[in-house]
Amino acid sequence: MKHCIACGKELPKRSLFELDGAPASAQDIPDETQVRMDRGVTLHLYQCEDCGLVQFDCEPVAYYKDVIRAGGFSTTMTELRRIQYDHLIGTYHLEHKRFLEVGCGRGEFLKVLKEFPVHAFGMEHKTDLVQLAREQGLTVWQEFPETSDQVFAGGAEGKFDVFLSFNFLEHQPHPDVMLQAIYHNLAEDGMGLVTVPSLEYILEKGSYYELIRDHIAYYSFGTLRGLLEQNGFKVLEEEMINRDTISMIVKKAPLCETPADPAAKTRVMQQEKAALEADISVEPLVEGYQIVTEEIDALLRDLKQKGKTLAVWGASHQGFTLAATTKLKDHVEYIIDSAPFKQGRFAPASHLPILSPDDAVKRPVGAILIVAPGYTEEIAGIIRQRFGGDVETLTLRTNRIERL
Repeated sequence: MKHCIACGKELPKRSLFELDGAPASAQDIPDETQVRMDRGVTLHLYQCEDCGLVQFDCEPVAYYKDVIRAGGFSTTMTELRRIQYDHLIGTYHLEHKRFLEVGCGRGEFLKVLKEFPVHAFGMEHKTDLVQLAREQGLTVWQEFPETSDQVFAGGAEGKFDVFLSFNFLEHQPHPDVMLQAIYHNLAEDGMGLVTVPSLEYILEKGSYYELIRDHIAYYSFGTLRGLLEQNGFKVLEEEMINRDTISMIVKKAPLCETPADPAAKTRVMQQEKAALEADISVEPLVEGYQIVTEEIDALLRDLKQKGKTLAVWGASHQGFTLAATTKLKDHVEYIIDSAPFKQGRFAPASHLPILSPDDAVKRPVGAILIVAPGYTEEIAGIIRQRFGGDVETLTLRTNRIERL
């Protein structure tokens, strides 16, 4: 992966930032027999000098075609999708249109879409997730966008009017092929809703622990807009949602408005490149790493003096990276997470055990550090309700630890 995944240009020889001891993945969570063989990796972050996209130079994780999400278990995320659907359908008069979620997992967000007067469809690569979605009565089939001219299996009744892609594009080593395949299966006036984690957020907060190998690309507003436009989509709306996520509503542009040759596509991306991409500074990541390390060290000293033990809430990529790259791995009792498929396993690289909230209540600690920036308030409420007021509740939403 020595070439840019968006425009194909060769990546610079020097990386922007290196992260040692990082988890090799966020979803290959080892069990009791696998944890002995699990090792951390070194990640190298680059920026394409042509289109500005920030990306890793490694191979994608083996499961990049699958959508394995824990957000579907969160009321915060399901309510956010409800708000997005309501705005998209109401604003653009999309009632009774055919919606397709590309990479729908077990149908967590399709289930919310069924509340609206539209026809909901989903495609998913992972076999067991397709089955789980179907068991909920959802119309889902097994497929992944492999080629730009691919005809989707669910398109027998006609092309789709709207596509949905929720935090899936950042996993893709060939995002252009995925977008071209979607374009090919949309009606002429087709629309889309795309979300990805925000590079601006990571740099603004200095939250180096947002980096994980699963996310092979780190899009900003400029680079995401450029990628969408070079692959045939006009951006109608863009905003930051849930503090750390870019959301864009797009419309299919006529072929005559879409650049045909690679040089023209590259020019489009260059024109869209914001100042951030023109001369990106990774100082916030370097500084964030130093500050977070100092904050964790100070917290551990404070808790030791108080005679309190510590747990982390959040078996997410943030929690995994933070635990693996700081002293938390040597001092935390366990990680708490509400997703059943993570419980009973061990965090990659740090090898901390992952417990359900019910099991954690049976093994009380003196303090809990929440590492799930988009869900902090929801989790804090659960801690107050389930664990009582004596548990010290803290969170890491930026590069500083806050007491709640």
